[in-house]
Amino acid sequence: MAGGAAGGPATGGGDGVIRVLIADDQLLVRRGLVLMLGPEPTVEVVGEAADGARAVELAVRLRPDVVVMDIRMPVLDGIAATERLTREAPGCRVLALSTFDMDEHVVAALRAGACGFLPKDVSPEELVTALHVVHTGEAVVAPRLLTRLISSYVTAPRHPARPAAGTLPEGVLDALTPREREVWRLIATGLDNSGIAAAMAISPSTVKNHITALFTKLGVRDRAQAVIAAYEAGVVRAGERV
Repeated sequence: MAGGAAGGPATGGGDGVIRVLIADDQLLVRRGLVLMLGPEPTVEVVGEAADGARAVELAVRLRPDVVVMDIRMPVLDGIAATERLTREAPGCRVLALSTFDMDEHVVAALRAGACGFLPKDVSPEELVTALHVVHTGEAVVAPRLLTRLISSYVTAPRHPARPAAGTLPEGVLDALTPREREVWRLIATGLDNSGIAAAMAISPSTVKNHITALFTKLGVRDRAQAVIAAYEAGVVRAGERV
């Protein structure tokens, strides 16, 4: 069963087991998530944290694969904690939690380096699936939902102390090939790899190669950050479709 005392030593998962740290200031939410993940043999909860600072401390020490991070927490909120984790424990991927799926704080979390987000009323099956998706390095937000979210909030003012983690390097737009730029636009309009391949009449493997090169040039970790960067750079406009 998934479990683990808050701050306890890492127990070490077996092959294929995703080690998870849960960070939420509400004890009932934390315990509820532990109970949801308990029957799942591919997930092991290795720790719990009641605030963002403790989450960073435990993540650095326990090295979980995924941190399930509440956005609103005391001491250090989930956005600031995600920024710190990106620097101090880059191997940990963050799955943000939010009460509302249309929340500007979620975009801030994605900017900070989170791989995606889920509403807190997520089903056990959806949570487990999301953990596996995030563990592979993909964004867990459904493409169309992500596009709608970014369209609504990407232009919202940033916290003055938190510049966008995905700010583009100097000259990067000029360095992109026409095909990389088109792949970027199609990602931002909500297409998955198969959809991009069909739209561009190229193979899925070629799409993956373009995406790898694109992410390297943009300095982004995943599709979520790539979509944000596309809106901020004007590559795609809110509401645009293929």
